Amino acid sequence: TLFRSDIRLFWSEDERFLKQFCVSHIDQNVQFQALSKYPPLTNDISFWLPAEGFSENDFYELVRNIAGDLVEKVVLIDKFTHPKTSKVSHCYRITYRHMERTLTKEEVRLLHAAIEKSSVQELG
Repeated sequence: TLFRSDIRLFWSEDERFLKQFCVSHIDQNVQFQALSKYPPLTNDISFWLPAEGFSENDFYELVRNIAGDLVEKVVLIDKFTHPKTSKVSHCYRITYRHMERTLTKEEVRLLHAAIEKSSVQELG
C-alpha cells in the first residue's frame, strides 16, 4: 500500500509517481506501484511507415514482446512527411529501466538492435 512506502515520495516531482494519482474520481482507490531507483537509458528509433495498415499499437506491442518489463515507456516524439513522396516517418523514444539493477549500455544496445531488426521485418 501507499502508506508503507517512503513518505518522501509525496514531495516527488517524478512523473512515474505522480501519474499514479491521476484518477477519474476522487474516491477511486489508488494502488501504489513500486518505482525503480536505478537510472533509465533511452534510445530513439525512427522508420518509414508502411503504406497502409500501420497502428502505433503494433509498434508498442513489438517493443514489449522483445524487451518486456525492461521498457518503462515508449513515446512518439516526431512525425515527418516527405514533401515529395508523402511517405510518413515516425520517431519513438524508448526508455529502458530495470527494477533491481542498473542496465548496461550493452544490454540496452542488444535489445534496441533486436527491436530495430523486428521493426524492419514486421513493419516493412
